[in-house]
Amino acid sequence: MENLGQIAMQNVNMAAIMPSLVLSGFGMVLLLISVFSKRGRTAHVAWMSIVALVVTAIVTVSGWNNPQEGFAGSVILDNFAIFFSMIFIIAAVLTILISDSYLQREGYPVGEYYPLILFCTAGAMWMASGTDLMTIFLGLEVLSVSLYVLAGFFRGDVRSNEAGLKYFFLGAFSTGFLLYGIALLYGVSGSTKIAVIAQHVSQMPAIMENPMFIAGSILLLIGFLFKIGAAPFHMWAPDVYQGAPTPITAFMSAGPKAAALAALLRISIIGLGSIQADITALFWVLAVLTMIIGNFIALSQTNIKRMLAYSSIAHAGYAMVGIVAWNQIGLSAIMFYMLVYTFMNIGAFAVLVLAGKKGEENLTLEGFAGFGFKRPFLGVAMCIFLFALMGLPPTAGFTGKFFVFAGALKAGYVWLAIIGVLNSAVSLYYYLRVIVYMYFKDPQENFAWVKLEVPAVVSIVLALAGVLYLGIFPGPVMELAKMAGF
Repeated sequence: MENLGQIAMQNVNMAAIMPSLVLSGFGMVLLLISVFSKRGRTAHVAWMSIVALVVTAIVTVSGWNNPQEGFAGSVILDNFAIFFSMIFIIAAVLTILISDSYLQREGYPVGEYYPLILFCTAGAMWMASGTDLMTIFLGLEVLSVSLYVLAGFFRGDVRSNEAGLKYFFLGAFSTGFLLYGIALLYGVSGSTKIAVIAQHVSQMPAIMENPMFIAGSILLLIGFLFKIGAAPFHMWAPDVYQGAPTPITAFMSAGPKAAALAALLRISIIGLGSIQADITALFWVLAVLTMIIGNFIALSQTNIKRMLAYSSIAHAGYAMVGIVAWNQIGLSAIMFYMLVYTFMNIGAFAVLVLAGKKGEENLTLEGFAGFGFKRPFLGVAMCIFLFALMGLPPTAGFTGKFFVFAGALKAGYVWLAIIGVLNSAVSLYYYLRVIVYMYFKDPQENFAWVKLEVPAVVSIVLALAGVLYLGIFPGPVMELAKMAGF
């Protein structure tokens, strides 16, 4: 019994989950603090949440180049997990900074909002560091349940209720695909560990022709494709993004999407590497379909929030090009691109948060007429974020797409890179249309209600710094992304 206890303790290794453990601990403490706080006062919970994320970031970065494996090989804190964890933390910090004044304005100053973001971030970390399908599934559920609540957070708003319910029902449906896929792969290999599944397939190549293995792999991929909003599993995204509170839409489009991509990369490259040819062929088609559907439907949108939702679908397609490449450049480009996307997309949503007013978020193109002249700082910031989303130099959007398409070209997927570039050209229309309304249309409003709240301005400045720095000096971060690859 003593030996079994020692073996169990050796297998645990809390260092492998220390960042998420710290964040979860802070989240539980903040839940208690919010319960005993005076109703309507949430600023202190917001700032304490940021402190929690900063502490978690320090703990996370301290593990760089020092991989820690724990829980009998079910989780690993390696450079890959650390890089993605920093993306989640940055997304959470930027989201919290734009949230407090927004919640006060909309009449929902509830302290539980911030711990839910922390729990969502912790779940994303488990997804990035999971080396067992069940660990990844647990992380996905922690992330998803928190997001279901956050999407429907405005109980008195029909649109928010609709967003929460749609996300919950469709999310539960996709979870069924994921679990069934895990069950089938377990039935074939006798394990849920990604490396063991890969080893089992390499020793018994005939398994690749087993219908259970094929069906399990497809169902598993479908579950994650839903989470990243890839076509044809994207139908939930526009309605959920439009109805959810704007800061949550911003967070949802960056952090959880990156988490699903992280899990998808680890499972595809390590666990399903034996069927690389089939996976790359599948993702070639899905990447093209996702880019085309996202960009072309975005052309007809007049609601900026909904337009950015379809834009998010298109950007998922760009990221999937890196999976098709299946090389070091493609893998590191995905990580770099998701970091870039976090800055430019949350930055754009931060401007939308400040442009709205109570009960009316003012997110139509007509509502933005003359905004650039009436609010110069926000107008210029929005232009830079939109230029980055277009992929124009010297912003990080250009360098991100350059690296992704370079990976595809190196792997010989010339036509895929060409289609990606053409889709980027299509996106110029709907992004530039926002700028046209901001600067070339007569203002319908004086935007007197717009206040430059300090936390939100800090979020915008941090996002601008990230977009410009990564655009002009991408080398150091790209090198870190290469070091984080498998």
